[in-house]
Amino acid sequence: MKRRHSRRGVVAGALAVAGALTAVAALPASATGSPVHEAASAAHTGERSRPHAATARALDAVVADGTPGVVARVDDADGAWRRSVGVADRETGRPRLARDRFRVGSVTKPFTATVLLQLAAEGRLSLDDTVHTWLPGLVRNAHYDGRRITLRQLLNHTSGIFNYNDDPGFLAKFTGQGFLRHRYDGATPHELVAIGLAQPPAFPPGEGWSYSDTNYILAGLVIEKVTGHDYEDEVENRIIKPLKLTSTTLPRSSPTLPAPHGRHYSRLYEEDPAAPVHDVTEFNPTVAWAAGTVISTPRDLNTFTRALLRGRLLPAAQLAEMLQGVPVPSDGGETPPAAPRRPTNETPQATYGLGIRSFTLSCGVEVWGHGGQVPGSLTRTAATRDGEHVLTMNRNADYGAQEREDATLEAEFCRR
Repeated sequence: MKRRHSRRGVVAGALAVAGALTAVAALPASATGSPVHEAASAAHTGERSRPHAATARALDAVVADGTPGVVARVDDADGAWRRSVGVADRETGRPRLARDRFRVGSVTKPFTATVLLQLAAEGRLSLDDTVHTWLPGLVRNAHYDGRRITLRQLLNHTSGIFNYNDDPGFLAKFTGQGFLRHRYDGATPHELVAIGLAQPPAFPPGEGWSYSDTNYILAGLVIEKVTGHDYEDEVENRIIKPLKLTSTTLPRSSPTLPAPHGRHYSRLYEEDPAAPVHDVTEFNPTVAWAAGTVISTPRDLNTFTRALLRGRLLPAAQLAEMLQGVPVPSDGGETPPAAPRRPTNETPQATYGLGIRSFTLSCGVEVWGHGGQVPGSLTRTAATRDGEHVLTMNRNADYGAQEREDATLEAEFCRR
């Protein structure tokens, strides 16, 4: 399963690929007549939408560019602003709804990192523990030695471990026509780790930076080893329930999405822009697991991000460690580099911390968050460091220009 423009991660971004496939015909984009639905919080009137006029135009452009539908929510000091454009279902024409659920892909990573950091705060592990300490013998072959790789290096992608999403055999199964045959197969965490470890590393541990979903599968296994509980249970009990994220779920091996949800659409990562579009709403998400399996809504993701950045989920020391990043490419760094990316002493425009990244917009505003891709779904969450101003947007397709998402963030946080 291939990344759109090679931007995100293949399984959690290349095979967090998805679903119930049927080729579908295109409907008009917002600029040519698809529905637009906008609402402000009950305490606000039409005046509320004015600061978001540029954001609204940017979202319209996403749909005009070919995405069936997009939904977004902003929470800031003035309250909540929501907008949905286009359709959730191209066959029925049902519009996208602000409360639609969707697969968030790699926006799962901040959830996983938060649980591991909570365990560190409780003294049950140290981020400087080696992988071998908790998973003895698992990361040990001619290419890798888990005694030299720390938990911190898993979370900030400096381990050098190969991304299983980029394995040729994996891609053959979960992109193109192979996806249609294997969408319900799934995989165990140990199978995913084995795929990653079969390939040589990008660099020695700590000597570069390369985005790898294998790191977060290992992090999920560490969470299970330390707690004795399923990864899903820990996320639910430590984050979802305390924050009352009532529309957020971890589906385990279930291929379906809870209602309400839009359909998820994909060209199966074919490069040809004329390639047929398939409904990929259903697929077995175990191929993404702790790297990209969460299902949520803009409201819940904004609530989670605000709580995280405001210190409701982590003590100050662990939150500071989470936000201590290494320099990465400004695109978010989910594309494996041609050569190892090595941290520099220069002030970076973008950094990757522990499951969260920062980048600086053209107006100088720094935002924190994550992007995510699974088959048929693209998600972006970004917030100011204080958590005061946060935006989440989702489009129900895994194709289309990355620049349209970037323009939406610029419009919202730079207000132009």
